[in-house]
Amino acid sequence: MNSTPFPTPEDSSNQGLINRLKRQPSSPRTLFNTVMTVIVFVCAAIAIVPLVAVLWYVLEKGGSRLSLELFTQLPPPPNALGGGFGNAFIGTLMTVGIGSAIAIPCGILAAIFLSEFAAGTRLANWIGFLTNVLSGVPSIVVGVFAYSMVVLTMGGFSAIAGGFALAVLMLPIIVRTATESLALVPQEARQAAVGLGATRFQTVARVVLPAALPPILTGVMLAVARASGETAPLIFTALFNNFWPKGVSEPIATLSVLVYNFATTPYKNQQELAAAGSLILVLMVTIASIGSRLIVKRK
Repeated sequence: MNSTPFPTPEDSSNQGLINRLKRQPSSPRTLFNTVMTVIVFVCAAIAIVPLVAVLWYVLEKGGSRLSLELFTQLPPPPNALGGGFGNAFIGTLMTVGIGSAIAIPCGILAAIFLSEFAAGTRLANWIGFLTNVLSGVPSIVVGVFAYSMVVLTMGGFSAIAGGFALAVLMLPIIVRTATESLALVPQEARQAAVGLGATRFQTVARVVLPAALPPILTGVMLAVARASGETAPLIFTALFNNFWPKGVSEPIATLSVLVYNFATTPYKNQQELAAAGSLILVLMVTIASIGSRLIVKRK
């Protein structure tokens, strides 16, 4: 005996509705969706091609020169073999460190003021507007500004001047990301802290800032990644030096300027060093980007 029930009128109507809702393969909406999906994938592939080409170029040209000598030796003379860029690597760390020491606390404090103490005021709107303008200023203009403000004042090129120029470039990125990160903290968290008797300073320092710390660190790492690859501001401020750095008040070598100087020379050894320096810069930026994503993922 067949136990399958007979279809009811309600089941027939539901099946008819399902059939009407199904898109036909040749319907205009289905064709449009398919075409747009293909276009998106093609555009994504086109965007990835330059990145893959850059990575392949620096790996092919500079991968063979990766060794400990690169970080322990000085740049060789034009017609010599071997050598490294240990002074430029240390100089990059010094200038980026000086820039970070200036930009990170100033940027985070400015973001706290804009988000917690002056939110919605005309002053905050103007500061936000000027921050956006500063983020679009070309880096070479920032280099000229740092040259007139620091180099001419100190009487010479120095790592301090280079760090100041990088700090100006890093500052708008940190301010914008930190301001948006603080704004994402729920208002209920602030109200709960105030309800428990916390002061305004305690609320910001112990509740709001720790909650927004992961995205703030992401913005900081992205700003450091951008500053480590800048060239034009350092030409106007730190200049270059073929010797080991002796202090922060003297001209200093950096990887970006070394790549700029060596990439256009007719000597193969220096061209290979420039490619290796480019590879190190790409790795530094990649590590900073991966680190920022890991921080957000853990949060």
